[in-house]
Amino acid sequence: QVQLQESGPGLVKPSQTLSLTCTVSGASITTHDSAWMWIRQPPGKGLEWMGVIGVDGSTYYSPSLKSRTSISRDTPKNQFSLQLTSVTPEDTAGYYCNLRVVTAPFTSYWGQGTQVTVSS
Repeated sequence: QVQLQESGPGLVKPSQTLSLTCTVSGASITTHDSAWMWIRQPPGKGLEWMGVIGVDGSTYYSPSLKSRTSISRDTPKNQFSLQLTSVTPEDTAGYYCNLRVVTAPFTSYWGQGTQVTVSS
């Protein structure tokens, strides 16, 4: 059974860096045909795709967040992480990690999400 679990601080001050980790069980982050993503949902708004790290370690980011976003992975720990720099209150959101299987049936697995508030 594939499970993803986000962890990290729930409160970050403006201008600081938001750091979250997704711990994966039941699947390897180096498994072929998988893509590992971060997605967020601000209060009252829709889901926003932030970026992805592939099985080869390559990364792609949302153009609107590219300058502030970094996704990395720790293969021995089977974890991948998100860093978002220079946060503002507009970065307050529920943050989710996601596994997307890129071959049929294109199954998607979600973490339960973690709420991050940016406030002084």
